[in-house]
Amino acid sequence: MGRILDRLLHRRALRHWRRDAHLADHAPLSDLRNQRNRAHQLRAHLNQLLHVAEGRLALPQIGSSYFSKPQGTDWSWRPALWRGPLPEPGISSVPSKSKLGDEVQLFHDCTYSELTLRQLRNTREQDLAPFGLRMDVFQFDGSFLSLVIELPPEAAADMTRQHLLRIDTIIETEKKQEIFARLNIKHGPNTEQLVRELPLNEQSVMVEFDLAYSRLNEKRIEKIWLDLIFESPDMNQVILRDLTFSRHLRAAI
Repeated sequence: MGRILDRLLHRRALRHWRRDAHLADHAPLSDLRNQRNRAHQLRAHLNQLLHVAEGRLALPQIGSSYFSKPQGTDWSWRPALWRGPLPEPGISSVPSKSKLGDEVQLFHDCTYSELTLRQLRNTREQDLAPFGLRMDVFQFDGSFLSLVIELPPEAAADMTRQHLLRIDTIIETEKKQEIFARLNIKHGPNTEQLVRELPLNEQSVMVEFDLAYSRLNEKRIEKIWLDLIFESPDMNQVILRDLTFSRHLRAAI
């Protein structure tokens, strides 16, 4: 009985919004303003439902948040861009500081941007992440290009210099591309930076940042972010099929 009632209510709601949409061109402005406000409220809930549902139902169906982690991992994370569909899937002629989703931001100093960012669907059997990120770079007249991923507050919780922070990614490029990963940890007035070069000629890449080699003030960690820095990026296409983070304690010696 409950399902039948739900279907009837759903059909009634569809008829209501279909009628309002059809009459919107001639509706009084006061009515139209109220309808717009209700539509915005409804769209927020629909976008949230679609984000979760399409992420869970998308192929590859093998858990959108599952990936292999080192033994003893006490925190792990895959950014939302690689987990579920974004409301805005792409940007062209990307200005510096543009964001794609809530966690990924592009920085450059080009005079004229010939860059595009786009979320794409992973469909290969070996892909665990439902979505990936494609960056197309055409003429590039700048001196730097970096993709910044902001880590959630949980990454900093209980972090110590005994931890290793691991990054796993799957990268495809049209031509050889030097890429550096720089981990930034803001603690108090200072920012600690650790840099690793990603191995060339490897699609599945893993690097670890050993915090024992830092001067980290464990009690004052405020923010953590990762820069992926691309050297001489012009006339290239880079696809990040997956990007995951995990944290574990160094093995006792």
